[in-house]
Amino acid sequence: MKNQHLDLKILSTHSKNISAVILLLGFFFVSFLTPQAFADVYVPLHEYLGYFDANGIYTVVGNVKNQNDFAVIPIITVSVIDDSQTISKTIQHVPLASGKEIPFKIKFLELQGNTPVLENPKLTYQKTITNEVPIQVLYDETLIKHKDGHITGRIQNTGDNTIYYPKIYAVVHGYENVLDITQNIEFIEKIEPNEIINFSMYPDPSVIDDVFYYSCFAPVDTTVIPVTAKKNDGDFDFRYDSGAWYSAAKFSDDGTTLTMRGYNSYPLNTYANFEFPPISGKEKFDVTINDESIEFIQSIDEMGQWHVAFNVGPQSQGILKITGFEKGLPPTISKIPQFIKTNAQWWATDQIPDSEFLEGIDFLFEKQIISAPQQEIVSGSQWKIPQWVKITTQWWSDNKISDDEFLNMIENLVKRSIIVI
Repeated sequence: MKNQHLDLKILSTHSKNISAVILLLGFFFVSFLTPQAFADVYVPLHEYLGYFDANGIYTVVGNVKNQNDFAVIPIITVSVIDDSQTISKTIQHVPLASGKEIPFKIKFLELQGNTPVLENPKLTYQKTITNEVPIQVLYDETLIKHKDGHITGRIQNTGDNTIYYPKIYAVVHGYENVLDITQNIEFIEKIEPNEIINFSMYPDPSVIDDVFYYSCFAPVDTTVIPVTAKKNDGDFDFRYDSGAWYSAAKFSDDGTTLTMRGYNSYPLNTYANFEFPPISGKEKFDVTINDESIEFIQSIDEMGQWHVAFNVGPQSQGILKITGFEKGLPPTISKIPQFIKTNAQWWATDQIPDSEFLEGIDFLFEKQIISAPQQEIVSGSQWKIPQWVKITTQWWSDNKISDDEFLNMIENLVKRSIIVI
């Protein structure tokens, strides 16, 4: 196998067909590595490492694999010993379907020493229900590893619904070891059913070894870097997805301006997409870098969360300010989107058919708002729901019972197969 890899390595990377072969062989090589026999969710240590990036920031990368027959939400704790002080960071990753894997990357901006010691990761998980993200990397002649080590390719939405803010992770391999975890550089706002979109990936500029192949391509549809900042005497939780990195999040005294330090180590444009919970739902944001206004997109997703997205220049750094936040903290909002409640009211009063109401219930399962044992997929024409459930649904739409009581009822009905979706 080693000689075969060596032969492949010296072949011309200008050939699209040869590059695709290298990528596929690398993919299968990693797929058949023997895992730890006792582990059902684990981080392979040969794919776990730390290094200093191009800006001197200590970076830890790894890959979580799920061998359970159910989906999980992995919770990864990474610890680094820095001059006898232990610094730990924990991230809750996106839902990971059975038999799948997902890379991760964590930056330790607060590390001061030059000889950090990386400890083995600690991993726990929450059992969940999730549908596999219906995005496929197209393994054809368009998937090309270029001479400088970056890769270009295409993804396709093979599902029936539009997917918003997708991204793709991958593990970057050298001749004998993992070099980096990377993701697509371009900001993808959405991908429609059957649509095909181009993507590109680059290893961190600090990686000087030759890139041999990419593996473990993992599409996700959720931003995963959580941040908490103090705001008006409380905690304001938000998250972002970006090819750049942001730190030192801080709100102004009145709670209307969020400031962060950001940097992009890549020698090309990337993007940032921030997700904020609404306070009034009427926020109008403005974005500056080093006090200069930049173009951005403000939108609101199906869960009622604000998104602020913009491009980030190559090898850039500066102070990001996002203004326009309402004072105070976000109210406790329902886990259930308002459109579900509106549909429930219409269904309870016979304004829409069962199938439209159950589409909303299916959405609750897709977003892990409620869970139940895996159900066999049946066509919409086979969906069924007892008439008496309308009474309880009417109570919920009239606020006579709580959201949790309604969700528990739906979950129990599905578990007992009284409702089939």
